[in-house]
Parts: sequence; structure tokens; C-alpha cells
Amino acid sequence: TLVHTSLWGLVVTQFLFVSFSEFLEVQVSLFILVLVLYLITLVGNVVIITITVVDPALGFPLYFFLRNLSFLEIGYTSSTIPKMLVNFLSKDKSISFLGCATQMYFFTFLGITECCLLAAMAYDRYVAICHPLRYRAMMSRSVCLQLSAVSWLIGLLVALGQTTFIFILPFCGPNSLNHFFCDLPPLLKLACTDTYRNEISIYTICVLFIMVPFLLILVSYVRILYAILKIPSDTGRSKTFSTCSSHLIVVTLFYGSGIMTYLKPKSSYSLHIDKLLSLFYTVVSPMLNPLIYSLRNKEVKEALRRVIVRKIFI
Repeated sequence: TLVHTSLWGLVVTQFLFVSFSEFLEVQVSLFILVLVLYLITLVGNVVIITITVVDPALGFPLYFFLRNLSFLEIGYTSSTIPKMLVNFLSKDKSISFLGCATQMYFFTFLGITECCLLAAMAYDRYVAICHPLRYRAMMSRSVCLQLSAVSWLIGLLVALGQTTFIFILPFCGPNSLNHFFCDLPPLLKLACTDTYRNEISIYTICVLFIMVPFLLILVSYVRILYAILKIPSDTGRSKTFSTCSSHLIVVTLFYGSGIMTYLKPKSSYSLHIDKLLSLFYTVVSPMLNPLIYSLRNKEVKEALRRVIVRKIFI
């Protein structure tokens, strides 16, 4: 049953995802599109992880963080897309209360971790460009491990607190989620109580763990841009900027869609627009990341070529 009766009245035991469209053709088309993008995401990130592990030339801190990012993207997409694909074709679009909490936890955990990891990568690029002679000392193996561990720990703890804070709310019906997955805004709309404190909590989390890392990234790139402008030759400036352009594009895609979704005024909230934005940052953006890093990074392309040559001729 979707609800049961307790001492507190009706309590939701399952949530129902609302179909994106009533037409089966549209649902099938979405299934095929999302499945293809998901497979590209998995293959692309597995390739990035593989070449940064097996190729000794990619031993720099940047590629350690890139490997973390690819591993994170695999988990990030896998926390929502498989269930999304099932819902596109299945008549039963329900998810259990515990399943919804688990999905939201991992989505939040990996999303917050990515914010922190992108900030760590921006710091790596700042050190590489602004302090090249001290790069090895400032970005030692222990420093990289610490930055990565802190990023994952922050995501884990924030997601645990936020998920607990949401799912202790009473849900007594309706139980229809007008969304692709268990996300914060549509879940809050279903709570049978005042959610003002939860909304304040979400905005606080967004400011501390989305906007603060974003500001750190901005500060890093302001310093990077200042250092690049001091380089006398156009070739030198172009070559130096190319080392961080991939990261800058990934940051723009990730933060642009995230800020538009979670920090826009409540008065401008639209379920349909929010669903499209969610589809972008859960499916499209993770698919683009490995493509951006592989197509715009000479070292990654060279490493991929070397791995392919070794597999063919050895």
C-alpha cells in the first residue's frame, strides 16, 4: 500500500513519480536518449579512470583529482538514472520511502562532494600557474589525498544531515512526486507540515557548500587570469590558459545548472523547468565532462593513444 494508518494518522510508505508525458512514444524516446547518454557517461569516465591509472605520464595531481571526479560521476549518475530508465517504461513508477531516502542521500552526497572537488581542482590549477616552482611541494601526494578526503567527508556528512532532516518530516499524502528522482524541492512540497526551517537549511547548505566552493574557484581564476595576462607572448598565454580551460567549462556546466535549480527565488519555481534542469545536470553534464577533458586536453589524448597502441601491438 502507498500509505498506512498509524497513531499519527496516514503515513506515506511509497512515493509515485509523475510521468514526463502521457504518450508512450515520448517515454520510449526519453528512455533511449537517457540510456545512450548514460552509457556514454559510464564508458567515458571508465576510460578516464583507466588511462590515469595505467599511464605513468599522468601522475600529476590534476589527474589524481580527475580520476576522483570520474569515479564520482559514475556514482552520481548511477544514483538516479537506472530508476529513471525503469520509470520511463514501467507502469509501476513507485519508490519506497527508504528507497527515496537512499536515492536522495547518495545524490546529495556525491553532488556536494563534486562541488568541493572542483574547488580543489581550481586550487591545483592556481598553484600550477601562479607558483610553478613550488608546485610539487605545495601539491604533494599527502596534500592531494587530504583535499580529496575532506571533499568526500564533507559530502558524506552534509548529505547525512540533510537527508535525515528531510525524512523526519511527516508525509501523509499526497505522495506524487512531479520529478525524475527524489530531489529536495519536490519532496518538501509533499510534507504535511511547515517546511520553513528545512528551506532555510537547504539555502544555508547551498551557500556554505555550493557557493563558498564556487567563490573559491572564482578567486583562484581571478589570480590565474592575472598571472596569465603578465605572460608576454600570445602563445604563452594561450598555452597556459589551455591547461585550465577544461576545468573551467566543467565548472560552468555544473554550477550553472545547480545554481539555477537550487538558489532561484521560490516565486520563479516551475516544476517543468526544474525537471528539465534536473535532466541536464543529472544526465547531460556528467556525460560531457569526460568528453571535455579528453577532447581538450593534449596529455589525456596522448595517454589514450598510447594505451590503445599498447593494447593493439603488445
